[in-house]
Amino acid sequence: MNDASNTSNTADSILRCAQSLIVAGGYNGFSYADIAKVIGIRNASIHHHFPSKAILVRTLVARYREEMQAGIANLEQGISDPLEQLRAYAGYWETCIADASSSFCVCALLASEMPILPEEIALEVKAHFRVLSTWLAAVFARGAKQGRLQLTEPAAVEADIFMAAVHGAMLSARAFGDAGMFAAIVNPVLARVVRRD
Repeated sequence: MNDASNTSNTADSILRCAQSLIVAGGYNGFSYADIAKVIGIRNASIHHHFPSKAILVRTLVARYREEMQAGIANLEQGISDPLEQLRAYAGYWETCIADASSSFCVCALLASEMPILPEEIALEVKAHFRVLSTWLAAVFARGAKQGRLQLTEPAAVEADIFMAAVHGAMLSARAFGDAGMFAAIVNPVLARVVRRD
């Protein structure tokens, strides 16, 4: 394996570890020393890849958004029905929470800490939510146009209601220690927009 691959693998390991630590304890809940201990490298090695914590987390959020956009693209390619797209999006998080593979959206956690985040991270978090909201609004609009969804609010508002329900359900599932809380909250929110003839 060449040096470039080693460098890339180390950076990826640092980012994955930072994401886990943020999900566990938030932005201020970890340090470079914590990452170094988990992945077995020196603090200096982390600083080599990410000179500051703000740069590390900004990079993490930008990559997280790119992964979300790739996931959305796959969803759009694999599922044409707007209602089923919404169910698949919610189902993804329901599965993650149930098996603890990625039990919380890192951007939702960081959004809860917005007042204390460095500006460059806050901008990336906002960009994540703008992308997600724009996609969801398009799905709701398409669903209404196709007669699959019956909206009581404009598509953009319905998108924000749904997005807030998904992220709030993550928080409730965590607070109650009950993965079933997620579906108990999200399913009725989705059911209210399903067209009934």
